[in-house]
Amino acid sequence: MEYVEPGVGIANCLGPPVCKYLKYHRKLNDYVRNFGRIRDELNCKMKDIELQLKAELLSPRGTIPKQGVENWLKDAKEMIAEAQDVENKVSNGRYLCGAWNGKLVDEKTREMKEFLDKAPNASEALAMDGPSGGLPLPTSELVGEEAARKEIWACLMQEEVKKIGVWGMGGVGKTTIMKHIHNDLLKEQRFERVIWVTISKEFNVMKVQDDTASALKLKEDLAMEGDKLRRAAILSEMLKKVGKHVLILDDVWDEVSLEEVGIPEPSDSNGCKLVLTTRSEHVCKYMGCMVIKVKSLSEQQALTLFLSKVGPNIVQNQTLMPILRLVVEECAGLPLTIVVVAGTFKGEEDPLIGKNALRELKERIEKVEGVEAKVIERLKFSFDHLKDEKVKYCFLHCALFPEDFEIRNNELIECWI
Repeated sequence: MEYVEPGVGIANCLGPPVCKYLKYHRKLNDYVRNFGRIRDELNCKMKDIELQLKAELLSPRGTIPKQGVENWLKDAKEMIAEAQDVENKVSNGRYLCGAWNGKLVDEKTREMKEFLDKAPNASEALAMDGPSGGLPLPTSELVGEEAARKEIWACLMQEEVKKIGVWGMGGVGKTTIMKHIHNDLLKEQRFERVIWVTISKEFNVMKVQDDTASALKLKEDLAMEGDKLRRAAILSEMLKKVGKHVLILDDVWDEVSLEEVGIPEPSDSNGCKLVLTTRSEHVCKYMGCMVIKVKSLSEQQALTLFLSKVGPNIVQNQTLMPILRLVVEECAGLPLTIVVVAGTFKGEEDPLIGKNALRELKERIEKVEGVEAKVIERLKFSFDHLKDEKVKYCFLHCALFPEDFEIRNNELIECWI
């Protein structure tokens, strides 16, 4: 005791910092207990808000949470992970000095307490960003597809029509039309949810189930289940709880068993609609859809779209215009092909270059058979005419990813590097 009192006296002379570290050392266990209590409070608060939001997302209102609430939840998960890191350091004896451990725990406790005080209350957690059946999709301008768009919309508004099949050749604009309709349905708010799922050529039941659940922001509910049948049952219940909705299946190549996936059959009782886009009229009929064909653009519509993409200087070049009209004819009225090929001619004002390109395009198309093969050849023509070889290599790296795969910018840049 006679040694301790002089030590404390010296500490007092040295000032508050030293006294504080002695306090950290003496009351380490108290700091650790308080740390654990605050961490548990934060964890419980986070789970409560997650449950509230999940219940709201499954409600018939079809609303989405405020961005601030989602941001808080994301930060809360990071905060709890950091707290676990602190706990590991203390339990593993990261610092031999108890004072340092006490300081580390106290600082993280204060940080968690301050963060917890900013947590949204129950009403804020359930406050939603207004009625929304989903997020608007990015779209390009429609040229000449308005007739099909109006026909599809009219069918969606008719109660007796439950399933709609939109078909046409590749590149004719089926997906573009449906993106516009998807966004129009969100504005109209007749349906509680509008769900977009891309199917693709390599059909995979579990992927379709995951993508549908992901569109509902409920993918985690399927993540732990590996059996297709049970997954279908879970997904079916999810969609039933959503209420009256429109499910859009884009790029369907073959018949899809709704029962196998877990998609409830649209009926009078549930008021739901199913729309699919496909290149096959047979698929539409097999799945019992009202069939709507998307036709190619007329000659004038095709020319208008082409000229809107090549730039004003080219449009005003009267010497080049006859050549461009012939190029547009070779595009067969397909919006995708027109836009891509127009990019090849952008900035090229030399008629001789235009004639050579036209001759090459015609020769390429004549060499292949089949509608789809000709579409691909037109697209390849545009790729081959890219002037920068580095840009070509960048495009080719996209072939490393599966069809309709979500390519993240960072992953693609790493491939480029």
